This record gives sequence, structure tokens and C-alpha cells, in this order.
Amino acid sequence: MSFSDSESSSSHGGEYKFFRQVTRDRLLFEMLGSTRTGDSKSTWKVLIMDKVTVKVMSHSCKMSDITDQGISLVEDLFRRREPMTSMDAIYFIQPSKENVVMFLSDMSGREPLYKKAYVFFSSSVPKELVNHIKCDTSVLPRIGALREMNLEYFPIDNQAFITDHEGALGELYGKNVENSRRFDACMNTMATRIATVFASLNELPFVRYRAAKATDDSTATFRDSIPAKLAAGVWNNILKYKCIPNFPQTETCELLILDRSIDQIAPVIHEWTYDAMCHDLLEMDGNKYAVELPSKTSGNPEKKEVLLEDQDLVWLELRHAHIADASERLHDKMTTFVSKNKAAQMQQSARDGSEISTRDLQKIVQALPKYNEQVEKLTLHIEIAGKINSVIRDLGLRDLGQLEQDLVFGDAGAKDVISYLRTKQDASPENKLRLLMIYACVYPEKFEGDKASKLMQLARLSNEDMKVVNNMKLLGGSSETKKTPGGFSLKFDNQKTKQAARKDRADEEETWQLFRFYPVLEELLEKLSKCELPKNEYSCMNDPSSTDQETTRRGSVRKSHASPAPAIPERKAPAQSMRSRRTTTWARTSNSDDGYSSDSVLKSASKEFKKMGQRIFVFIIGGATRSELRACHKLTTKLGERNCSRLF
Repeated sequence: MSFSDSESSSSHGGEYKFFRQVTRDRLLFEMLGSTRTGDSKSTWKVLIMDKVTVKVMSHSCKMSDITDQGISLVEDLFRRREPMTSMDAIYFIQPSKENVVMFLSDMSGREPLYKKAYVFFSSSVPKELVNHIKCDTSVLPRIGALREMNLEYFPIDNQAFITDHEGALGELYGKNVENSRRFDACMNTMATRIATVFASLNELPFVRYRAAKATDDSTATFRDSIPAKLAAGVWNNILKYKCIPNFPQTETCELLILDRSIDQIAPVIHEWTYDAMCHDLLEMDGNKYAVELPSKTSGNPEKKEVLLEDQDLVWLELRHAHIADASERLHDKMTTFVSKNKAAQMQQSARDGSEISTRDLQKIVQALPKYNEQVEKLTLHIEIAGKINSVIRDLGLRDLGQLEQDLVFGDAGAKDVISYLRTKQDASPENKLRLLMIYACVYPEKFEGDKASKLMQLARLSNEDMKVVNNMKLLGGSSETKKTPGGFSLKFDNQKTKQAARKDRADEEETWQLFRFYPVLEELLEKLSKCELPKNEYSCMNDPSSTDQETTRRGSVRKSHASPAPAIPERKAPAQSMRSRRTTTWARTSNSDDGYSSDSVLKSASKEFKKMGQRIFVFIIGGATRSELRACHKLTTKLGERNCSRLF
């Protein structure tokens, strides 16, 4: 395989590019663009993919991007296809036996389906498959390229990717999965896809992982060892890349592999940012949302499918803002835009009956397309924010959210939970279950014996819901027979007055109410950036063997050592309205009067991106939450100001 020399996206001497941009550039230029050489420069081609590579492509590229690279038709590898003997074909496929057999069937014999084939594999190809291709002598002359792209992950954000394993928790942590084929298949695929991230970004990581916790008999459970198994799989895959030209031979970044046991509260608690509320309360398909907008002709509302992603500057600016703050700022933007936009002012004058000159009328016509586009974008987000606020009111989420956060910070206990369940019988089963899951994390001893059954009966929840709470113990990796108040891993040291799963952070700026919660990941990454993660709790597959190596690495991660943080005193947040606090400055971007973020937002973000130091990658088995993604964006800004690290 080959990497483009112009692709300098790593942190060891090059400039950063946004994560999704790197993926897009590799697919369009390194793969598709590399086939446009010589006499094939103006020739249209067929692109053939399997189910996985179609997803890889669709997460980073639009159909117009593919067409611009000379692709006239996109086909499914396993569907019946018409012969196109005058056209070349590009295969982007996984290196599986079934895929290789299908490719050979297409291109072998006297009458192949296509004139020539350019074959790109999404991950490393086993030798036996390469030999299988070589054995078919009729196919070899028809192969224009045979390369490993090592690109089999799915970018969902400029700083985030997934491996597309929705059932990973069940396959890796369920009952009787040890040494099963399902477990091995999930683990191997996950390790392969994570490794391809580093092949694409040209990075060699220190592979760190949450170490197994020993039980009373000094033996770790099978589930405790899963992060270590995944770390070993990732490292074994990455070692294969050392033979790639220009791939780094020494470590350039950090990878931290965790599982959901590090923070069982984050996926359950209601997160109050615009981004999190969209994904939690609205029926979204990935980043797609079908919204009803007011009709331009005063008729029935118009249904429109929209993408909430980084190309939308309003979304980019407001996604990490508190939902109340986002709503307020959206209305301010619309008011400011209409009051200061010349096209809007002239349109209003026309409605009022004022005379408009031919020149002014021409200006209105010229400005209308951009004006309409900006109004439509703001209207879209105002509608979405309004829908979210309606759901919050209908479900009574403010009271629930306050109780959730009070539990997490030790300001509420059993009496408060019981009182809520008795007085809020109309609360949805899902929200009552989420509340009890949080309660079980903070007060695990309250779920011993028949105590849990009584709580579930009070909440009117089913036995199936009870299994959900009990399964949290499996995720924690603890033995079912172990008698500790710790079926759940998030229990902190007992306190005389209260129990808490979090402590308020004194160094944080004031925020809106219900904005106290932060994921454990935030603290872990801050410690990692300072090289302060305990080695007995977070081991490294390729830890430096000498003190000199460690000193060199630490110096490259951060240029100056911060002094130890002072002890953080606990404080109880006073009750306030949702409008009594403001959003932190890291989540704010510069604004302009046209209702969008400033035109320089993306440019300045790109410039700041180039100034970053070493990257820190984190992978959470079982999936990350919106609050954890927000923490990564936040720490990118915070640590970037100290030239420390870059997070994905």
C-alpha cells in the first residue's frame, strides 16, 4: 500500500487536518484519484463496495465527491451486475474470502465484467488471500492496483469515530461469552478497525488500557480483562504497519482503551446540551433528523430531512451550549439578523408600502438567495430547539434532571428517590428506570436482597427492567458472589454525611443550572495529558523501557509541568432558574450579525488545530456518550492553549 506524501496529518512534524477531512482525502484522492492516471484520466469507472465499505464511504463522502473523481456508477459487490467490458472498475472491499471469491468471479475467464480492476482492501490482507488471487493467472493481467487502504472506521464527527458494533456490550460482556466465536469475532473486528485509524493518520501510539482489578482471591474476572485483550489486539495490528514507508517507528501519540465500567452514569443521566438533547429526545437517525418547518405559502408544515453536522455553522456554534442558552441565542440571532440585514429591511419597506427604487429592487433580488438560506437555517434550529423544550416540559425533565444531578453529587438520597417515584407516577418507564440506574450506581447497597424489588415495584417497572439494573453488575466486572457495596464500579469512598459519584469542580466557570455533571473521562484525560495516570490502574502495552525514553516522551506531550491541583472543596449548588447561569467560554464561538457564526470560525478552528501537540485518542468499549464527546472538544481547547495535546 502507499500513503500520499502530501498527507501530513500526524503530530510528529506535520500539520493537523480535521479527522473526517483526513478520511475523505484518503478515499477520494489516495484511492479513487490514484486510478486516474495515463490514458484513464478522462475515463468513467464503476465503484464496487461491500456493506461495510459503503458505510465507510458514506460517513465521509457525498455522491458528488465520488462523481468528481470519475465514478459514474456505484455497485454492490453481492448484487447481480451487468457486464461493462469497456469500463474499468474500482473495488473497495474488506479482505474476506467471500469478497475475494466474488472479485475473482467478476474478473476471471474469457469475458470478465470489466476491462481492468483496481482493488483496494479496507484492512490488512491475509497471505492466503493474496496467494488465492495470484493463483488465478487470467485475473493478474487485469489488475491495475492491489493495495491495502487500512481504512475501516466510521467518522461521525471531526473528532470522533465508531467501529459500528451496536451489540458490543452483549457480545463481550454478556453471560457465557467467554471463548465464544461471537466474542472473538467482535474483538478481532474491533481491534482491526481501531488500528486502521492510526494507519490513516500515520501515528504510532502508546497503547494504554484500564488494567484488570483483582478480587479478594487476587484473580481478575474475565470481563475485567477485556480492555487488555482489546489493547493487545490493537497493538498486534499496528505492528504490521511498521513496514509501511514513512510510518513512524517510535511512539507519536497516546491511545487509552476503556470500557463502560469506568462511568456507568454518563450513558444514563440526562445531558442538557443542545447536541445531547437532540440525540436523546428526538427521533434521529445518526445525524439525520426529519423536521416540520412552517410552510412558505401558509399551508401545511413542510417536512424536511436535515443533517446536524460540522458543515452547519449554527450547529457547530451551539451544539455544546446548554439547551436554554442555545434557545435564547437562536432567538437573539434571528432578531439581530432581521434588524441588520439590508435585504430584510428593504423587504419590510416594500410590505409597508414605501417606494423602492429599481436599484434597491435589484439589490433585494440579488440578496434574496443568501437571505433565504440564512433565514431557513436559523428557522430550522429554532424549530428543533422549540421541539426539545416542548418535550422537556411534557416529560417534566427539569425536576428529574435536578434529582439525577443531586444524586450524583451527593445532595439527594433514598427519601428523595422514593418521594419522586410516589409523586411522579405518570413519569415514563424509561425515565424512572434511568433514575434507578443512577441511584444503584451511587448507592449499590440499596439494591442488595429484596430492596431492589421493592423499589422496582414502587416504580411499577417490569422484571425485564430489573435485569437491566442487575446487568450493570456484569459490566462492572465484579463477581456475583462478592459481598461488597460494589457491584457497581462508580462508588466512591463512603462519607459520613453522604455518598457521591462526583465532586463539584471548583476550577469550572459558572454555567447554567443542571450543567454540573461531567463524565469521569474528563478527569482521566486531564491526568493522561499530565502523565499522571496510575500505572497499576492503567497499563501500557509498549511502555518505554528506560527513564530516558519516558522523559523524552513526557517532554513531547507537554512543554511545561503544571503544579499539582489543590484539593477541591465540596460545595452544594444553590437552586436556580435555568436562566441564572451562563455558558462556559470554551463552548462559545465568535458571532456575526448575519445570524451565523463568524465566517472565520472554521478557518480559525483549522489554524488552532495546526498548533496542537501530541494527540490523545480514547476508545470506550460499549460506546461513548454525547457528554464524553463534549469533554473531548472541551479539553482540545483547554489543553491546546497549553500546547499539550489533541483529542479524538
